[in-house]
Amino acid sequence: MSYRTDEIADVQQAQQGQPAASAQASSRSTAGYRALDAAHHIHPFSDMGALNRSGSRVIVKAHGVYLWDSDGNKVIDGMAGLWCVNVGYGRKELADAAYRQIQELPYYNTFFKTTHPPVIELSALLAELAPERFNHFFYCNSGSEGNDTVLRIVHRYWATQDRPAKKVVIARRNGYHGSTIAGGTLGGMGYMHEQMPSKVENIVHIDQPYFFGEAESDQTPEAFALARAQQLEAKILEIGADNVAAFIGEPFQGAGGVIFPAPTYWPEIQRICRKYDILLVADEVIGGFGRTGEWFAHQHFGFEPDLITLAKGLTSGYVPMGAVGLSERIARAIIENGEFNHGLTYSGHPVAAAVAVANLKVLRDEKIVERVKTDTGPYFQKTLRDTFANHPIIGEIAGAGLVAGLQLAEQPASRKRFANGGDVGALCRDFCFNSNLIMRASADRMLLSPPLVINKAEIDEIVSKAKQAIDATARQLGMA
Repeated sequence: MSYRTDEIADVQQAQQGQPAASAQASSRSTAGYRALDAAHHIHPFSDMGALNRSGSRVIVKAHGVYLWDSDGNKVIDGMAGLWCVNVGYGRKELADAAYRQIQELPYYNTFFKTTHPPVIELSALLAELAPERFNHFFYCNSGSEGNDTVLRIVHRYWATQDRPAKKVVIARRNGYHGSTIAGGTLGGMGYMHEQMPSKVENIVHIDQPYFFGEAESDQTPEAFALARAQQLEAKILEIGADNVAAFIGEPFQGAGGVIFPAPTYWPEIQRICRKYDILLVADEVIGGFGRTGEWFAHQHFGFEPDLITLAKGLTSGYVPMGAVGLSERIARAIIENGEFNHGLTYSGHPVAAAVAVANLKVLRDEKIVERVKTDTGPYFQKTLRDTFANHPIIGEIAGAGLVAGLQLAEQPASRKRFANGGDVGALCRDFCFNSNLIMRASADRMLLSPPLVINKAEIDEIVSKAKQAIDATARQLGMA
């Protein structure tokens, strides 16, 4: 794609905070950005041909729970970026922490018997905030890398126990654990596997606990969740317990549709793991740091994992960082049995660690997580349920705290989904987008996960705009 010199000049001036050179400042600036984006940028999870034809929306500024695009539109962010901007946009404390650290020690590694104050302070703070069993942390750059690291830790652990045959990791279909080859293999999303023939070996899947879409008509949510959990035991027996290393799952499935299993699910998963001496891994990349009203989502569901994967809310998305929390049993084995041959250039990056410390102190000191649990979270959940009660195309609302999944359905009462559910979800998402609300579609489920600092008036705005978009979807389908 070609682009004009005046459009590039508009982009350059906009980057410098100057007015665009052309008379049509706003449109020229946006056009210039779009042209450069189409010419050089490959977006994640995107049909680039279609995107380049329509043009990307250019986000230029953010504050609190709002974004502004290059045309001056104010957008309310119902997804906290990608589930991550927990303390909201524009927190000076985090910017100041980054600036101070860049001036003092912009980078050094944690290889070769070295460390630095920010990563030391972060590790101590995480040990304070996490459940008592977690006192040791390994750092990386993202949730995907965190789950790669989990595999390395799991295999190293069993090798130290003289049980190297325990290699198989069991995950779930329609779970999401990242986009690296290992993370993508752990995730059970078929459309990702289709484009990834070189999958990691020794990873198998069981079914997800998706009641609305997969339960029999006469099953209760509790019976269905229990049956899905018991698939884990059947798979362990099929493979042989001496060959199974771990089970990994998101406490609630995020990208899979904000799927919350009934209370019978996780206690049974934990019982089975303990019975067969299988490590239990909670992927807390989305659920961690307050999303459900608990510091960690596994606390909401009442189980105790051996390892937890962290990212996103760790820094509120201000800089990239991920981590793995190791329970004492696992940490001791790693610490006391020689070298652990795994690491990344940016493991425990000092600037990322400094921002994470500032972020976690904001969450702790302003009691944001407690407010989600007792105030804004219950208000959000009640407002959604009151607003969409008996809606002609809403079959289920799942969630807790400040995360929710709204199931679009052709016949809500009988749990009949749309045959073209992905198309319906995309239609609804576009109605949201055009109304300046960010609400994500996962097939035929609409997802909300706003910043944890959101207030009740902003919740009302999100729910009102979501209803307008869902009503418009119903009208488009002739079901209003």
